[in-house]
Amino acid sequence: MSPFTTHVLRIATGRAETVTDLTDACADFLSGAAAGRDGLLNVFVPHATAGIAVIETGAGSDDDLLTALHHLLPADDRWQHRHGSPGHGRDHVLPALVPPHATLPVVNGRLALGTWQSVCLVDTNKDNPDREVRLSFLG
Repeated sequence: MSPFTTHVLRIATGRAETVTDLTDACADFLSGAAAGRDGLLNVFVPHATAGIAVIETGAGSDDDLLTALHHLLPADDRWQHRHGSPGHGRDHVLPALVPPHATLPVVNGRLALGTWQSVCLVDTNKDNPDREVRLSFLG
């Protein structure tokens, strides 16, 4: 086994703001890449308008996150970065609040997440419906 393995996920987020759960895709990747070993999983989105969050999903927290981002980063004409959809400049500020990466512990080949934690792609950019997420295991 190589101490470093990487894989790119291609995610279609569509034309709406989304929180996409990547936890199962991370687990699938680790089943082969980690093969029972301890290490670190880095999740990275190489886009200037998306981020990675570790949050609870399915109980409304994902929608709450999008609502909070709307309050913090309104989609209006206040932004100096003005190409694309109205308010698109806020999408370029998003990675300062929801970083484009997360590094997570892997124990015995599995993500060591808390009971309610999920790894999610946060994408508020309605102009870019196709995303890549790089998963890298070091162990």
